[in-house]
Amino acid sequence: MEPENNTHISEFLLLGLSNEPELQPLIFGLFLTMYLITVFGNLLIFLAVSSDSHLHTPMYFFLSNLSFVDICFISTTIPKMMWNIQMQSKVITYEGCINQIYFLLLFAGLDDFLLTVMAYDRFVAICHPLHYTVIMNSRLCGLLVLVSWMMSALNSLIQILMMLRLSFCRVPEIPNFFCELNQVVRSACSGTFLNDVMVYVAAGLLSGGPFIGILYSYSKIVSSIRGISSAQGKHRAFSTCASHLLVVSLFYCTILGVYLNPADAHNSHSSAIASVMYTVVTPMLNPFIYSLRNKDIKEALKRFIEQ
Repeated sequence: MEPENNTHISEFLLLGLSNEPELQPLIFGLFLTMYLITVFGNLLIFLAVSSDSHLHTPMYFFLSNLSFVDICFISTTIPKMMWNIQMQSKVITYEGCINQIYFLLLFAGLDDFLLTVMAYDRFVAICHPLHYTVIMNSRLCGLLVLVSWMMSALNSLIQILMMLRLSFCRVPEIPNFFCELNQVVRSACSGTFLNDVMVYVAAGLLSGGPFIGILYSYSKIVSSIRGISSAQGKHRAFSTCASHLLVVSLFYCTILGVYLNPADAHNSHSSAIASVMYTVVTPMLNPFIYSLRNKDIKEALKRFIEQ
């Protein structure tokens, strides 16, 4: 007897980080704190850059976009998780799951592209300082951000359209606190070969491509810094990209730590805990990394708060 082919299930079950009832208040409090810190920190950087004319430069234009995207990224998952804990529920509707996957892919892709654009900005600033203002003009900066949005939105749309063709024989249980694309695909009872191919193709093009671009930019940056004769000049040049390099390392290391695990790890709670690193911890740390290591940001924040 063939299994029922139910393409129109109404909900998914998010198993979360723990099934222990006594841990739910602790998890709720911890994630509420991290969410508020992330939103407040990134919002401060966004407002400081927007209100301070000294920071109306390409580097800080991209940083303010990154802060906005990080707020949207964490807001895609954490509010729903806290709502479920408060309501003592594990349910997310089918439409809610589809929307969550779409926006997660959108903002994760934007993070990736913006970090690449910021690496290119540092490459031009250090390797071609005399032509920096000509190359990184406002038109190019706006175009780079627009292309980043378009490519990320297109990838998200393709992945969602591929997912809509899947059939589910029962209410899927997702071993995570949000709808993660790979885990949702693995819970389908129909063939997922095309979905798997599209995921790997997208990962290769939209993650591998930007990563290679970042590596190329920093290889040129290192070569240029080595050519500077004075130690003070080397330190000044490196300090302009140290924060970005730290954020790039954090972003890629956390994602690789999740997705290079063995296949069976995606069906366990260890994957959910690892996912916290790139969906929550990385957006939370970005404002601290940029504000603590950047004199211009610290002065802008001070002026903004004193207004």
